[in-house]
Formats: sequence, structure tokens, C-alpha cells
Amino acid sequence: MEQSIQKASVLIEALPYIRAFEGKTVVIKYGGSAMNDPVIRRNTAEDVVLMKYVGMNPVVVHGGGPAINRTLKQLGLESKFHEGLRVTTDEVIAVVEMVLAGSVNKDLVNLLNSAGGNAVGLTGKDANLLHAKKVETSDGADIGHVGQVIQVNCQIIQVLSSAGMIPVIAPIATDSRAGTWNVNADTAAGEIAAALKAEKLVFLTDTPGLLANKDDPATLIHQIQSSEVAGLTERGVISGGMIPKINACMKALDSGVNRTHIIDGRVPHALLLEIFTDKGLGTLVSR
Repeated sequence: MEQSIQKASVLIEALPYIRAFEGKTVVIKYGGSAMNDPVIRRNTAEDVVLMKYVGMNPVVVHGGGPAINRTLKQLGLESKFHEGLRVTTDEVIAVVEMVLAGSVNKDLVNLLNSAGGNAVGLTGKDANLLHAKKVETSDGADIGHVGQVIQVNCQIIQVLSSAGMIPVIAPIATDSRAGTWNVNADTAAGEIAAALKAEKLVFLTDTPGLLANKDDPATLIHQIQSSEVAGLTERGVISGGMIPKINACMKALDSGVNRTHIIDGRVPHALLLEIFTDKGLGTLVSR
């Protein structure tokens, strides 16, 4: 009986959040251990499907760097990076598209559907969802087919969400010449959230959130405002893989997204804890 009462109290705690987020869009950047650990994968899929069942509109944007690295190695191609971006030659872009749009995307779609959802896989090429131009590096180096999003045509996402489906998007973009561009998944998630004017943008990561000391989880910064970003970047608190995430948060906030979160995807049911409980997780980035 005690356990049943506890379950009821959890549902009651979730009620105001379910009411507040009904019909709202939440963009989820799916990556890290949430994509690799079998138990966490299942938990995350269940979280996303539950969000849909209670009236929210989850949109999943995924990466797939480890899978790309493995495939390149199998093909005898080297993984190279410049300024944190994958050097994407003609050979590499073919592999990137094959892995992201093929195996990774369809695996996630299958995972969500097996959890009771109705997911549909997309890339930025579908319905001209993502248009990009070539990224310009700070030193003028040519890193190949690496794209910077310049336009998001989100009608296909809205149509699918309205029809009760969960869009699952691989960050492959196109351009007016039918080119193919590899877009950083964090950046793509921020651009899509901005275009949709989503209620929330949530990053599932392999850290507790933004840490004042990257080696000490106890230094978690629970909340930062946009005005603090420049100073934290100068001091090196925001560095490495956290830079595109924070930049994506800023882009989303500037475009009308209400809240952005960077949370630990290794925590079981991290999404539900963030969205439907009083405590929440990780770092909130707000205006």
C-alpha cells in the first residue's frame, strides 16, 4: 500500500507540468550514453513516448559521432577534426550520411516505436527541412562538407507532430544546388528549436551539466543567464563540447524558446525528472 501511495504522489506532482506543457513542443538533442547504454536507451525512449501520450510534441535531433568513427575505421578512413568539427571530405560525407540517415536514425525510430510510439525518421534533406552553407573556419581552413544552417523549413515537423507522430531528425542538410552538408547536431537542435519556437530545448549529455570545474561533478552550475555566457567562456568554464550546446541554447532563447536545459543523460528517466518534477536536473540556461 505504501508503494502505491508513493506512486500516486508522483503522479500528482507531475499533474501541473502535464497541464502546462500540453500541446507544447520540446526539442530533445539525443546523444552520449543515452544513445549507447541499452538500459538508458530504453528509459529515454519510454520518456519520449510518454511525453507524446500526455499531449506534448517531442522532436528528437540526434548525433552519431562514435558510430561514424567506427565505420570510418572499418573502411580505412581517418577521423580528423578541426576547431571541434569533423573534417568532411567527399568520401567522409558519404559515410556520415549513410550512418546518420541510415543505421543510427532508423535504430532510434525502431527504439521509439518498440516503446509504443509512432516515430518517423527524417534528415534535413526531407521537405527541405535544413538548408546550409559551408562553414568558414577562423583560420580559413577548408574542412569540406561541414554546414552552417541558414534556414529551417519546419512545416514537415509540424505536420508529423499534428498527426500524432514523433519526428526523429538526422543533422544532414542540403542547399539550393542539392548539396549535402554535415551539421553539428547540437547546432541543428538549437536551430530547429528556434524555428519551432519550442517551449523547451533539452540536451542529453554525458555530464551532470555545466561544471565550474570540469573534473568535479560537485561544482555543477544549476542556472546561468545569457548575460553570463561571455564571462564563463573567457574563464574557460564553457569550453570544448559545451560551446556548441551553450551557443545553441542562446540561439533558441533569442528566437523565443522559453527554457533550455543541459542535463545528464546517464540518469535513468532523466527527461521525465527534468520536465515533470519539482527538482529538475542539470543546468538551466535562461535569458
